[in-house]
Amino acid sequence: MHGHRELGAFLQTLRARLRPEDVGLPDYGDRRRVPGLRREELALLAGVSSSYYTRLEQGQSLGASPEVLDALARALRLDEAERRHLHDLAGSVRRRPVVRRPPEEHADAATLDLLDALDAVPALVSGRRGDILAWNPLGHALFASHLDHFAPQCPDDRPNLARLIFLDDHVRALYTDWPGKARAVVRNLRMVAGRHPDDGRLGSLIGELTMSSPEFASMWAEHGVSPCDSDVWEMHHPLVGVLTVNQQSLRPPQDSDSLLVLATAARGDSASRSALSLLAQVISDARGCDRRTQHDAGDGRRDTASLPGRADL
Repeated sequence: MHGHRELGAFLQTLRARLRPEDVGLPDYGDRRRVPGLRREELALLAGVSSSYYTRLEQGQSLGASPEVLDALARALRLDEAERRHLHDLAGSVRRRPVVRRPPEEHADAATLDLLDALDAVPALVSGRRGDILAWNPLGHALFASHLDHFAPQCPDDRPNLARLIFLDDHVRALYTDWPGKARAVVRNLRMVAGRHPDDGRLGSLIGELTMSSPEFASMWAEHGVSPCDSDVWEMHHPLVGVLTVNQQSLRPPQDSDSLLVLATAARGDSASRSALSLLAQVISDARGCDRRTQHDAGDGRRDTASLPGRADL
């Protein structure tokens, strides 16, 4: 990704969403040839020269100060996530980072211990790019029961949240408001991309999704940014039916790039709580059946091993 292009496109998108009357400027009606604010109008509101802002948007100015960026953020009425993203993009323009292959991600021992302790709550650990680094049995059953439970243990074949949302029909069907969920994933991914412009794997993922999913490409072009901290989603699970969960993302203090994602039902939502309890029971029954099958198979191996001529089988 090219930092100056990303910065310019982000600023253009932000300009286009503000109307002159939103910021106390006169609207010239049909004489306006651009949606939203003109460059000179935004420059006036931010207290910078029109020529300077034009160079900044066109990628010809590499030294925007934090004060100028904050002035633009105020003029554009950005929220905190958008303001930070603006600073991240401007920083990447100044640094011109070299794209590299980052080290393998993994969930640290303390986070895995916490994941094990949350046996009654669907939970997973995701890396900065949305790769699923680990999940507990209930998290696997809720979010991707059709995948191999041990898939997160294979670094080259880990499930990725963005790929699942856009390219996996099973996961797509889980969310009643799929467009809302998909857009939330894209907005978070764009925020991460601004923070880590040197991550070659992240750039490859974005390129893959852009080529494979027109819906992803369209949402990516919106230039929206927001963290996936906490959202409420209605899900239609193939085993337990419709339920509503609050998906919360917690950042382990010892790992700034990974997230612990939890899914809980509201206290007053007895139907969704019952659905999660039923899913937990289904898992428990299946694991009990597996243990009995393994035990019976073990007994059979002991019996056949004692027979003459079977040692080579």
